Amino acid sequence: MSDLATIDRPAIAKTRIGRLFEGQTSLDFIGHRKVGIWISSVLLVLTVISLFAQGLNLGIDFEGGVSWDVPANNGFTVDEAGAVLSDNGISTEGARLQSRSSDSGDFIKVQVGVQAEEVGALLRQAFAEAAQVDVNDINENLVSSSWGSDITNKALRALVIFIFVVGIFISFRFEWRMAFAAIVAMVHDVLISVGIYSILQFIVTPPTVIAFLTILGYSLYDTIVVFDRVKENEARFAAQKPPYDDIVNVSMNQVLMRSLNTSFSSIVPVISLLLIGAGVMGQSTLAEFALALLIGMLTGAYSSIFVAAPLLAVLKKSDRSWDGRNIQRAVGEALREMVMGGVIGSRRTRAVAAGQADARGSANRGSSKPATSAQGGEAAQVAAVLSHPPRPRKKKRR
Repeated sequence: MSDLATIDRPAIAKTRIGRLFEGQTSLDFIGHRKVGIWISSVLLVLTVISLFAQGLNLGIDFEGGVSWDVPANNGFTVDEAGAVLSDNGISTEGARLQSRSSDSGDFIKVQVGVQAEEVGALLRQAFAEAAQVDVNDINENLVSSSWGSDITNKALRALVIFIFVVGIFISFRFEWRMAFAAIVAMVHDVLISVGIYSILQFIVTPPTVIAFLTILGYSLYDTIVVFDRVKENEARFAAQKPPYDDIVNVSMNQVLMRSLNTSFSSIVPVISLLLIGAGVMGQSTLAEFALALLIGMLTGAYSSIFVAAPLLAVLKKSDRSWDGRNIQRAVGEALREMVMGGVIGSRRTRAVAAGQADARGSANRGSSKPATSAQGGEAAQVAAVLSHPPRPRKKKRR
């Protein structure tokens, strides 16, 4: 079978980029899983430290406060709005001052913490004088912190229900080990995204929460693509009985280009929202949503490769149907033959035979009784048979 699988195989590209585009990669993802474990561990530790040390930079929608929309048609600027706050004894350190645009014109949005009613009226009058507009042209909004807590509670309930339903579905569609690995990857993505917001002190707003929930679906999609190919290769290689590390490595290499294309095609529109929608057009709401989405997409693409798949390989060791396959995983050209041909190639067969012969040789050398010539000849014959490429199987008549 291995000889037939290599007859029509295309020539291997000379460059790494070419092999990536042609689906000819032979990356040992399982062999480098420790790198992913270290990166994820460091990020999670930093997340926990940052959340306890400085917490999240919650916006007015979660902490409560007062906001004013001051018209900027007469040249009123963000700096002037900050000066008005300082002149009235309000610190600008925790305030949010943004320049925005709408159909009615440009305006400066000023948000501060909870203030007394008379202070709010005084600041409204001060903004009107500084912007040279009528007091009635300034919109004032009072936001209660209970509204933000309601959003948070509903988001947490949605997260728990989503994880529960997804776990049940993946368990029935694939198996419980894949469900567990996928859920761990999703939780990993959310925690890392929240940690980045805490470390860099990005402001958390309702659009940010919506983006966090959107991250779950994206992370799950990328992981399911990998697991679906793993399930196909489990059946494809069932008769040849390779170690499960080979199944995961082959599947990862086969879907690598698809995962990269999916991530690239999804990230480009999000970057456009940040650069054009927020940067050029000044729509800060788009920035709040797109920034969280961008971070989640990057972590989702990372976790499907370095978290979900390696964790599945570890969990699969408890599956008794894969016992007795403790041979070393395929690497290099042996792995490439499996990726391209969909079967175990001759290099893999010879590598397994050589490893078994070395193991028998080491056992004979370590034995208290010296090996006889007959035993040595028998071992040589067995090694020769094992190293010979397997013959094509004849199709059985039904």
